[in-house]
Amino acid sequence: MTGTSTAVNRLRAAADGANRWVVLVVLCFSLLLVALDATVLHVAVPAVTEDLRPSAVGLLWIVDAYPLVCASLLILFGTLGDRIGRRRVLLIGYALFGAASALAATADSQGMLIAARALLGVGGAMIMPATLSILRQVFPNRRERALAIGVWTAVAAVGAATGPVIGGFLVEHYWWGSVFLINIPLMALILPLGRWLLPESRGGDDGPWDVLGALMAAAGVLGVVLGIKRIGGGEGLVDPATLVPLFLGAALLVLFVRRQKRRTHPLIDISMFARPAFTTSVGCIVLAMLALVGLELIAVQYLQLVLGLSPLETGLRLLPLTFAAMAAGATGSYTLRRVGPRRMVGWGFVLTAASVLLLTLMGQHDRPALLTTAFVLLGFGLQSTLFGAYESMLSEAPAERAGGAAAIGETSYQLGAGMGIALLGSVMNAAYAPGLSRLHEEGVPASAGSAASHSLGEAYQVAGRLGGPMGDLLRDTARHAFMQGLHITLLVSAGLLLLGALAALRLPRVMDCSTAADSRREPSAALPEQAAASGGPARGPGQREVPAGRGRGLPLPARREPAEAAGSGRAAR
Repeated sequence: MTGTSTAVNRLRAAADGANRWVVLVVLCFSLLLVALDATVLHVAVPAVTEDLRPSAVGLLWIVDAYPLVCASLLILFGTLGDRIGRRRVLLIGYALFGAASALAATADSQGMLIAARALLGVGGAMIMPATLSILRQVFPNRRERALAIGVWTAVAAVGAATGPVIGGFLVEHYWWGSVFLINIPLMALILPLGRWLLPESRGGDDGPWDVLGALMAAAGVLGVVLGIKRIGGGEGLVDPATLVPLFLGAALLVLFVRRQKRRTHPLIDISMFARPAFTTSVGCIVLAMLALVGLELIAVQYLQLVLGLSPLETGLRLLPLTFAAMAAGATGSYTLRRVGPRRMVGWGFVLTAASVLLLTLMGQHDRPALLTTAFVLLGFGLQSTLFGAYESMLSEAPAERAGGAAAIGETSYQLGAGMGIALLGSVMNAAYAPGLSRLHEEGVPASAGSAASHSLGEAYQVAGRLGGPMGDLLRDTARHAFMQGLHITLLVSAGLLLLGALAALRLPRVMDCSTAADSRREPSAALPEQAAASGGPARGPGQREVPAGRGRGLPLPARREPAEAAGSGRAAR
């Protein structure tokens, strides 16, 4: 009888091992939709403006409602998933995301579209941390987890980069609502698949959920991100509409941290930030996203306004960045084992800085080979950095706090994106405007020069209204000023990336795959043989066994191969 039980448990463990990769496919597919939706609307903004005629403030909220709401609710839903079940939160997020997509596709007013975008943000906030925390549970072995995170980060890069390409194609051939409509059949497919294939897991049920703390974190992140976005939009720091949310958001986050330190059962384990590897990883994610989003924004303006490419052509020009990011993700696990987190993240920053400096050779004429080479280096370097930082952060977090750790990582991602637009956009504006200051000496009206100093796109509009030699002069001067500003911004970005390389020196030199290291973070993990001896399947800390007969059969395995445990020290070195 004992032999039969052992054989059954071995077959179950083998099935679970195969199913882990099926789970990864489902998680990556859901992440792809969320990442794609973050950028797919960008190229549809002109069509939305022509159809709905939103106000300037309304258009800003149409674009920003999704990332603002998503960023503010990541901690709330990440920690809620630890309590009520990550799979449950993920499935609710799927349903809400599909319903909000239908509402956005059929919106006939700016208010309806803003509300739909906000609901998309709620769904995205449910999906993003849940995918990463489930991944943390399904892959307790660090080597396999590193490979899974490599695939996960590559998919996120693919979604963000292909959003403008898909959006450009749909807008050119259909109407702007089609960029949302594509989500509905995909969510209709993934919802039953997720319900059937994904395992349920929870963290430890250690006391009541801190509702007030979750709301404080949501309001704090919302205020900070809103303030940063207003700065990036050209609003002054002393503007009350910028300063008030920024100050209140920062104050709420400080109070949130103090509250978590005092509570016996906190939402976020603040002690994780006492670990240098965890804190450094979070900082590297912020810096990497700051560079990526700011550079992508400037690159899109350069390709469209200076080189005159269409939205679809612009998206296609950015595809080498996507392919390089996919390659970095696919090889990231091998690279991390060979060189360790410190070198991988540090050299990723250095490679990205080199690609940024290469972009300073760009001029007002198209140089496809230069751009392709720079984008390949940029994609590979930044993806290597993000891979190493995410893997180190997630491996430092206890398994029962996976949802909170994932929420911290995703919030850092969103904050870095907002700060990139604000900081690099401000540098760009500060370097661009002085180049137009002497236009009045050439006979250009002062009002026209002032309007043209806001952006290159507005300068083109003013030049078109002026017409003749004066319009040509304004257009050429603005393009030259933009290129000067672009080169200065690239130099600032390279400096920030090199600071990130220095910060990466605090990360571990080697990837520690030893059983002892994992057991410090997963004290209740049991080997399959131990679970079999006790009469039950292996489960990770704080996990709930999925009842038999529900069609999933996926308790989350916390097993390690004996040969791997024995040889992990050699592999780490």
